Amino acid sequence: MNFHTSSLPLTVELPPAASSDGRSARWQSHREERRRELIKQARRAVHALGSDASMEEIATAAGTSKSVFYRYFGDKAGLQQAVGEVVLSQMQNRIKEAAQSAVTPREGLLAMVSAYLQMADTSPSVYAFVTSYTPAEPTEPTSPATSTGALGHFFDAIADMIAAPMRSHLGDVGETVIGFWPRAAIGLVRNAGEQWLNTPDSPAKPSQEAMARHITAWLCVGIAPELTPAPPTTKLSAKEGL
Repeated sequence: MNFHTSSLPLTVELPPAASSDGRSARWQSHREERRRELIKQARRAVHALGSDASMEEIATAAGTSKSVFYRYFGDKAGLQQAVGEVVLSQMQNRIKEAAQSAVTPREGLLAMVSAYLQMADTSPSVYAFVTSYTPAEPTEPTSPATSTGALGHFFDAIADMIAAPMRSHLGDVGETVIGFWPRAAIGLVRNAGEQWLNTPDSPAKPSQEAMARHITAWLCVGIAPELTPAPPTTKLSAKEGL
């Protein structure tokens, strides 16, 4: 059978592939830009409204509908994940910069703890929003990636940053310490830091600088100095005191 009949052209012209690719690239760029803008607006909304703000409240504050947020992020957990990737990346970079300026491992820890507390305290509502997890609907399967997400990567990266100066300081002798201590340290820093953030202001609440120094001291020497009993006070008789 001859498919080349006189009634059909021998060649078919197609639109240049580059044109289609160009439109696709522009559309993708537009979506990414729109997504970045929505993340920025959501961050502002949470800062103003609090970490429990609903998708509808966030969308209203952003001047759009919640269906737009659902289209770009799926659900509230997806939005938390997206905002968290941005916020925690900024925190990680700030903590890394702080650590690089330190001379000793202890100074490095103090710099990292200080940077962490400072950035978290800048907007406790946003910090709570990105470090909390909104469970999926009962009909939706829960993904481990969704439940850990940017938060897990953030604290893993910080643990590795803590381990680096410790490794150079301790060498092979401290391999066990380096293998386990950084992640234990992260637990102490995060739990103490979040409790500090949630403590109402009062004369008894440590300042940001004092809290950073307390946490660093607990990491380096523990609470042993606090547990050391004071030497007994020797009471002198009236005659001995003369």
